[in-house]
Amino acid sequence: MCNFLSLRTYLFQDIALLDAERAANMFQKVNVPVLGIVQNMSFFQCPKCKHETYIFGAEGAKELAAKLELDVLGDIPLHMNIREMSDKGQPIVISHPDSPEANAYLRLSAEVMKKLPGSPR
Repeated sequence: MCNFLSLRTYLFQDIALLDAERAANMFQKVNVPVLGIVQNMSFFQCPKCKHETYIFGAEGAKELAAKLELDVLGDIPLHMNIREMSDKGQPIVISHPDSPEANAYLRLSAEVMKKLPGSPR
């Protein structure tokens, strides 16, 4: 008699997407509005040549948002400035307000504001 072991390998994004889907479903079941999906660490930008690499895939958040009938509110890049300033307790929008990383957060906050009740659309 042979015994077989089935093994499924999950990538980082697979687990994150499963968690996001479970959370969205849970909130919808208890009537808590879900504003949308944010794709964190959406891409890595080389600090030397500025090339953008989607190391965790490019379409996961969009596909999940479509499945859940939600919008993608924004993409936050994987960037050293965000990590360093977060570790120091300094928001990137204050420490580097004119940076592309800060602009990603500002665009995200604008999208969140549009989704809030009573906000001008």
